Amino acid sequence: MMAADSGATILETKDDSPKIPGKKKTKFDIIIIGAGPSGYTAGIYCSRSGYDTLILSGILPGGQLVNTTEVENYPGFEKGIMGPDLMIEMRKQTQRMGTTIIDDEVVDVDFRHPPFKVLTGSEEYEGRAVIIATGANPRKLGLDGEKTFAGKGVSYCATCDGPFFRNQELIVVGGGDSAVEEATFLTKFATTVHLVHRRGELRASKIMQERAINNKKIKFHWDSAVIDIRGDQKMRQAILKNIKTGEEKTLDVAGLFVAIGHEPNTKLFKKQIELDDEGYIILKNKTHTNIEGVFAAGDVHDRNYRQAITAAGFGCMAAIDVDKYLTENSEK
Repeated sequence: MMAADSGATILETKDDSPKIPGKKKTKFDIIIIGAGPSGYTAGIYCSRSGYDTLILSGILPGGQLVNTTEVENYPGFEKGIMGPDLMIEMRKQTQRMGTTIIDDEVVDVDFRHPPFKVLTGSEEYEGRAVIIATGANPRKLGLDGEKTFAGKGVSYCATCDGPFFRNQELIVVGGGDSAVEEATFLTKFATTVHLVHRRGELRASKIMQERAINNKKIKFHWDSAVIDIRGDQKMRQAILKNIKTGEEKTLDVAGLFVAIGHEPNTKLFKKQIELDDEGYIILKNKTHTNIEGVFAAGDVHDRNYRQAITAAGFGCMAAIDVDKYLTENSEK
């Protein structure tokens, strides 16, 4: 008998075929690229339907919610939940359903024909179907204070964070429809909303402009840019500079909402998946892309809602569409 400290034990077995230890599984029924609410929800539904499912989460899984603080508007949490905690719970539930999750970043894809190939920095995976759930990131101002006070006064979603700033002064940066819409929405809570725009006129639609101009709570700062954000534990001040005159002024505000657009994470797919002029995936039918067998879910195609709950809903829809696609194709 082999000594115990040798690190091996001899077991009697009828199977004498050689075993390959630690061989990595690379072929799956469904590959989901991205691990925000849409990716995790898709994983839950795909795995519950009996499909061998892989989520490639990227280097920082969890989507935009990992950078948020308290989430009050996601159903099921009476007292709210921190964004990162919500993502941890979603991940645990997805894994409990049997989904394989690998925290690796996708660097290339080959959607020319199934099985589709998805490459990371360390491995090549194959899937009978793919769900793209890579999300979108808000465009940033590029200020040091923006990073320092992210989640501590600086926000990118008025619907998400507006109610935290009741009876306080706020800033919205931007001049398009989304900026004007967010500024108007924030007047429900704030005493004053300062709309800061680099130009001398808004780019928003006429009806949106009229609503903002007629709103007594909105104060306009034309030809201006935020050049610094200051505070202690939370944001307290924003420094504005007039681009034409060079004049600077300080605003004492509790929060700053950046509304200068979003960038969908689709550069990886632009040569194979049909995108619109802003880079969002164009859906052909429900959650189908232009390539049969490749689907999309969440902010990667949704330029309007950009909420965790709607992203999760799109993840559910994509999973159901994938199930139908795989069922129909297995019968051919």
